[in-house]
Amino acid sequence: MKMPKVWELMRGFKNSCRCRGWRTSESEDWVNVGDEYHNFVLAKDMHPASFKKMAGNRKCVICEGQSYRVAEAACTAWLFYQAPSEALVRTVLENPDLSGKVALYDLSPVLNGMGQCVKLNCTQSPVFKEFESYLRDEMKVEFQSLPPFSCPEIATGSSGIVQLA
Repeated sequence: MKMPKVWELMRGFKNSCRCRGWRTSESEDWVNVGDEYHNFVLAKDMHPASFKKMAGNRKCVICEGQSYRVAEAACTAWLFYQAPSEALVRTVLENPDLSGKVALYDLSPVLNGMGQCVKLNCTQSPVFKEFESYLRDEMKVEFQSLPPFSCPEIATGSSGIVQLA
């Protein structure tokens, strides 16, 4: 099963975040930098409408002692262990508000022993940049980027997206 591999990857990444002085949670997948939370969501697949609603919500659960609170996430990285659909990728690409707050990572090749990951990250999140550095440096992962949503290839519907689907 691929989920334990993703949890192991996240555990290592969160350890590296703590070494940088960033706050993390053992049971939830968020990283706190300053007054911002950067959330990670693990998913196999998701319908674009559900994704749009969840991604637009931008909430994450924060455990504080024996109680929980809900905080707004500055950005959310969606870690897919199965390539996300073209429709889901288009949902992000066609919505500038979403693409500035959401990153997509197709981890399926990494989890299958191939050293590559397709990403779509137009956020300014220092945590997601560190996540990519962690994958590159510690896991020897090479990235393939989809072009940003403003690229003419995407506006006409050709090339890039097919790589992820």
